[in-house]
Amino acid sequence: MNELHDQVLVALRKIIRATDLHSRKLGKETGLTTPQLVVMRAVEQQERPVATEIAHSVSLSQATVTNILNRLESHGLIQRSRSARDKRRININLTTQGKNLLEAAPQPLQEDFIERFGALELWERHQLLASLERLASMMDAEHLDAAPVLTASEEMH
Repeated sequence: MNELHDQVLVALRKIIRATDLHSRKLGKETGLTTPQLVVMRAVEQQERPVATEIAHSVSLSQATVTNILNRLESHGLIQRSRSARDKRRININLTTQGKNLLEAAPQPLQEDFIERFGALELWERHQLLASLERLASMMDAEHLDAAPVLTASEEMH
């Protein structure tokens, strides 16, 4: 029988693998990365947001969101427009092409996770969080910057 530490490492590898497979599927079906899809969903959910508002809502840095928005704009999926009321404000909207792509896109992996995690009892959610935080600490990863976006690689930068 495997050692307990081997079982923990296998479980971590399964999580990484599931994230990788879902990211690849998303890329094949939409041409988008997970962070791009998450940013597009944030644009859809907010009324004419600016990059700072999007960054805050998806827990990514403004620089990261700006890079993602640049890519989305170059693909014709979003458009930026100067606010009529405040010329310093650059609003972001989905284009028709962006709306159509978003409608057809599969749900990001973290949305499925959030739904299932929310169905757990509160004590179980806290127990999982404490265990994962302890694992991150044991892997010297507690100092790493991370957003609540499940993605297989550093595709956010």
